[in-house]
Amino acid sequence: MARIAGVDIPRNKRGVIALTYIFGIGRSRAKEILEQAGVDADKKVMDWNDEELGAIRTTVANYKIEGELRSETQLNIKRLMDIGCYRGIRHRSGLPLRGQKTKNNSRTRKGRRKTVANKKKTM
Repeated sequence: MARIAGVDIPRNKRGVIALTYIFGIGRSRAKEILEQAGVDADKKVMDWNDEELGAIRTTVANYKIEGELRSETQLNIKRLMDIGCYRGIRHRSGLPLRGQKTKNNSRTRKGRRKTVANKKKTM
């Protein structure tokens, strides 16, 4: 397995797909990285030599990925919560923040259903 930016990359996949295993690198950025490093995008990871691997590592080092990107995202969310804007309040209460309806859906954000018992009728 090749290690790039602290992530084990699968050997039996094409370079473009393998680089997407790194947080912060998608298909288009992976193509861009391989193009800058001078590596064929369709070449499998097991066929990369040490020079190509080194060139890819130096190219990847120019981007904000993995831990640095995760911490920046968390800081952005914390900032929204601290200033008390609408999105920050929705983050704090664990509800969807982009205008979705919450009556029926949004189970991913709200979690499992909390069943509430009905009131007993008095006669």
